[in-house]
Amino acid sequence: QVQLVESGGGLVLPGGSLTLSCALSTFTLDEQGYYAISWFRQAPGKEREGVSCIGPTDGTIWYSDSVKGRSTLSRDNAKNTVSLEMHSLKTEDTAVYYCAADLDTSTAVVGPRWGPRAYDYENWGQGTQVTVSS
Repeated sequence: QVQLVESGGGLVLPGGSLTLSCALSTFTLDEQGYYAISWFRQAPGKEREGVSCIGPTDGTIWYSDSVKGRSTLSRDNAKNTVSLEMHSLKTEDTAVYYCAADLDTSTAVVGPRWGPRAYDYENWGQGTQVTVSS
């Protein structure tokens, strides 16, 4: 099991920016083997959707079309965190954002290349609320 704790959510004006962070414990980002760390979000009345995903190397990062070009996913092995920077925020970005980890090699290869599937992820954080509103 991996413990994940999200932080950085809050209220932001349209057009603003914020950075969400995911701190991992009981698992280190420089471990051997293939895994995926993803951000999902869920807005009221909508299904949970993948936002961004990173594999063990920074060369494999996926972004959803909804955030591509205005978001950057990064990892800090020293701090054992994965962060999602989001810019030019829109009201439709309002959602609870979740960090999740897929440690199953057979399924973890999917997310960084084609987008994460929520049902592949067995480890989830508690979520952090992002509200974009004027």
